[in-house]
Amino acid sequence: MIELSHISYSYNEFKALQDVSISVLPQALTAVIGPNGAGKSTLLKIIANLIAPQKGEINRSKKKKIAYLPQYSLLDRTFPLTAFDVVAMGLWKDIGILGGLSKQKTENVYSALDAVGLNDFGSRSLTDLSGGQFQRLLFARMIVQDADLLLLDEPFAAVDEPTIQDLLKLITKWHQQGKTILAVMHNLKLVRDFFPTTILLSKKVIAAGETVSVITPANFAKISFTEI
Repeated sequence: MIELSHISYSYNEFKALQDVSISVLPQALTAVIGPNGAGKSTLLKIIANLIAPQKGEINRSKKKKIAYLPQYSLLDRTFPLTAFDVVAMGLWKDIGILGGLSKQKTENVYSALDAVGLNDFGSRSLTDLSGGQFQRLLFARMIVQDADLLLLDEPFAAVDEPTIQDLLKLITKWHQQGKTILAVMHNLKLVRDFFPTTILLSKKVIAAGETVSVITPANFAKISFTEI
């Protein structure tokens, strides 16, 4: 589904990615791990077509829909929107920014809210939601997008354990439906338990493949923290 060839990207003088080449197969469930500043979020943004690589090439199927979940800490929750509005925003590519929702799409929004345990939260303001509820809301928005490729940047940050377990069940369901999933992760136990494949990144690809062969002391010893 995705092939990156010799990708590099820098923020002014800071090198985020250097000569990264990876392939992501269809229906993969892959964790992206590495230290802070390793380029994990930049990698997802390039795949999501939010930023363009400064060097190298990326090939992705133009027929496949992409849904992107950004880091929780980067989102503004003070904007005057309801939970329903946020989920409905996932439909904008289908209906346009000013397009109205049909009865069916309205039902889809409420069904997505129900799927993440927020069936009675549609009219609530974002400021009324806890961190876990807000993250569930973002997952509901991904449900209505019905994308083939799902990119999750730290999907379990700032949420409690029950919410993590519920969201993991949803990710597992998406994978069983044949979707391709890449998730930036920090909890290595969750990576070992739920992600068959892993990419270890430290500006460059340190290792990629089956999780059991990637998360090893030998591979982590290759990370140069002085370069981060």
